[in-house]
Amino acid sequence: MTSYKLPITNHQLPDVSVVVPVKDEVESLPLLLEAISSILIASEVSYEIICVDDGSTDCSPEFLKEQAQIRTDLKAVILRRNYGQTAAMSAGFNYATGKAIVTLDADLQNDPADIPMLLAKLDEGYDLVSGWRQNRQDGAVNRLLPSKIANCVIRHTTSVYIHDYGCSLKAYRRELVADMNLYGELHRFLPALAYIEGARITELPVRHHARRFGKSKYGISRTFRVLMDLLTILFMKKFLTRPMHVFGLLGLLSIVSGGGIGIYLTFVKLFFHANIGNRPLLILAVLLLVTGVQLFCFGLLAELLMRTYHESQGRPIYRVREVVAKNVK
Repeated sequence: MTSYKLPITNHQLPDVSVVVPVKDEVESLPLLLEAISSILIASEVSYEIICVDDGSTDCSPEFLKEQAQIRTDLKAVILRRNYGQTAAMSAGFNYATGKAIVTLDADLQNDPADIPMLLAKLDEGYDLVSGWRQNRQDGAVNRLLPSKIANCVIRHTTSVYIHDYGCSLKAYRRELVADMNLYGELHRFLPALAYIEGARITELPVRHHARRFGKSKYGISRTFRVLMDLLTILFMKKFLTRPMHVFGLLGLLSIVSGGGIGIYLTFVKLFFHANIGNRPLLILAVLLLVTGVQLFCFGLLAELLMRTYHESQGRPIYRVREVVAKNVK
């Protein structure tokens, strides 16, 4: 029987927390846990493994609860139902106590042997190290092609130029994930969220294996949700702390356009005595003026919400990397 060393003491935080979202992966879990513990013990780092079961319908929750009572390096977090991978990762981050946090999938396609390499790169001063599956072992039509298109769009939209947004194998500094709140399907946009927080980001090629058990939970059906979250990220990147800049600009353009059309129609009515009551331009002018006022109101409401968000939580609108000062005696 394998002996697992205690990952932490009562007075020491682990060096790394490994967060693993789980959904119907009971066949993979024994091999995955063994591989993670073997690699990290050999690397002589203190660690903990946090497996978050996201509403599995197989025996994954029972297996995790059983192992958590035996192993000192495992923490099992069982969610009440299936909330999605973003929620599972967020739960894992909340329960992690490590100085660094590593995430990977539970299906054995990510290789735990790459974890020390990611941690070493993190020690070079980066805040996030993302895995890059150069030789990806997935179907060409339903997985590889949509992924390549999505990665290209996300790269150019967010200006965070990494090759593989969909790779779950990533390493983070703990203080970075503490500043990020995840919703929807935002787990795949973590590098973009980290960029908004001012993080230093890099990527490393990692190994990728063909799925050994079960079937993939991902597909083209997620495209719409990814697109909507991408628009959210784009807005957050540009206008998170100044929403009036976008709503106010659009409102101003709408009001100016509507006002210009209204002046033109008034001129035509007064000087040429033309009938403007049935002209489409009149409807367009009214529509533009009303829309402009609404956009201004949206901007003001967004400004109030933004201030409430930051001030109620005591969140500054900046992030400090370090403070250097000469000690004065």
